[in-house]
Order: sequence, then structure tokens, then C-alpha cells
Amino acid sequence: MPDADRSLPATQRRRGADPAAIRGWLLVTMAIWGGNLSVVKWLVNRYDPMTIASLRMAAAALALLAFVRLWPPRGPAPAGRAWLGIASCAVLMVYVNQFLFTGGVARTTAANAALVIALNPLASALLAAGVLGDRLTPARLTGVALGFGGVALVVLHRPGAVIGPGGLGDLMVLASVLTWVVGGMVVQRLARSVDTGWISLGVHLLGATMLLAHQALLGEPKADALAGFDLGDAAAVALSGLLATALGALVWNRALRDLGVARTALYAYWVPIFGVAFAVLLLGEPLTAWHMLGLAAVLGGTWLGTRRHP
Repeated sequence: MPDADRSLPATQRRRGADPAAIRGWLLVTMAIWGGNLSVVKWLVNRYDPMTIASLRMAAAALALLAFVRLWPPRGPAPAGRAWLGIASCAVLMVYVNQFLFTGGVARTTAANAALVIALNPLASALLAAGVLGDRLTPARLTGVALGFGGVALVVLHRPGAVIGPGGLGDLMVLASVLTWVVGGMVVQRLARSVDTGWISLGVHLLGATMLLAHQALLGEPKADALAGFDLGDAAAVALSGLLATALGALVWNRALRDLGVARTALYAYWVPIFGVAFAVLLLGEPLTAWHMLGLAAVLGGTWLGTRRHP
């Protein structure tokens, strides 16, 4: 039996916990996230970051609610103690994560933030080994290291990339990565008894409510936070919430169930790869040999880290 499957329920192992369809949807999601980085950066440079985060999560929650109404999940709905798990994921993966991430990015350079975020697969592999009992095989560790090296090559060879000294911003971004990883492990546990569609909806409904309440009580006055907000900005927020957050949550949580935290996290290496690809195609950024070498490293790292090991 593959080592990564030991933390999954027997029913999922029997029907195949590593489907090609999930891998394909993960790559599509990483492409959306790669493009979404530019959209979010454009928005937070013009408006209060936490207000934008609140609006994006609210849009995602409404989109997920519509999805569940139109295509009800076939699996069991949450009940009893499962709601405690969903609430903890909402706190970790939405409320605290957005507070730390937006605050951290505002206090550090883009290159620093990208490299810290690229520690996600390593943190996932270590925590999955310590908490879920996944085996840290040499091939998996090599894949994690190779993928991180590829991301570093891509990030550091972008025009204007600047590595700044470590500080509070880097620590906040790292903390946001850890909240996402820990929340992902809770999702993987919950998915043994609750359909991931219900989990995605519950997490974002509760998380969006927390963010909106925070902004109403402690945030900037609305007139200041959204001064100049127009129809184009609203469309950007809606699309970001629908595609990057709502669709991303459905795919990511399903992958956590079927592939596990450690394998799913490796696909995060593709976000900066797609980000550079969009910059080359749409913004005319130069494509260098270093970028191609980074792409090859991410390809190799993903293959090594996600393949089955007898």
C-alpha cells in the first residue's frame, strides 16, 4: 500500500486516492491562482487590504452557496463535532490567514513573500509526517527541495526582484503558511466523514462572516476603505472570489481528501510558474534560461514528490 494513503479511509483507498482528474484540476487551479496574484496586488495597492480580503471571501461564500444549491453534494453533511472542525478551519484558513498574509505582504518584498510561501510543501510534509504518520521518503524530500529550488530560480530572476532583510513581514507570511497547512490537515480529517463541498461552504461562510464583522468593528471607515471603488473593481473582486477562492477551495479540499496534505501542497510550486507565464504573455516580461531551468526543477520536484512509493 502506498505510504501516503495510510491516513485516508479505506473507502477512498479502494476507489483510488490519486486520480489524474484531480491532478489536472489542481494545475488549472494553480494557473488561476497565478493570475489572481496580479489581480489581488492591483486591488490591495488601491484599497485597504483587509477590506478587499473581506469582500473576496464574501463573494466566494456566495458563490459556494449557489454551487451547493444548484449541485448539492452527494456526501454526508456536517453534524455535531464536525462543525467544530469546520469552525477551526474558518479561523485558521480564512480569518487568521488573511490577517497574517495581507499584513505580512505589506511589510516585506514580493520576492521575500514568494520564497516564504514556497515553504508550504516542506511545512506540509513535516507536519503530515509528525501528525498524520506519512512517511518522509528520500524521493519525496528530494522533490520538495527540487521544487523549492525551481521556485527560487523563477522568483529571483524576475525583473525588479529584491531580497530584503528578514523581519516581521516574513514572519507573518510564514505564520500564514502554517495556518493554511494546519487547516488543511483538519480538512483532510474532516473529509473522512463530511463531503468536501459542505466543508468548503462552511469554512468560507464562517470565515467571511468573521472578516466582515472584524471590518465593521475594527476596520477603516467604509468611506476611506473603498473610496473610488467602481464597477471594474467590483468585477475584479467578484471574479477573484468566484474563480480563485470558491473554485480553488472546492478543488483544493477535494485534493486534500484524495491525495493528502503533503502531495497536494507540492502543486503550490506551480503558482509562481504560472505567474511568470502570464507576465511573459500579457506584460512582456523577458523569458530567460533561468526561468526554463526553474520550470524543469518544479516539474521534476512535483513528479518525485507526488508519485507512489511502494
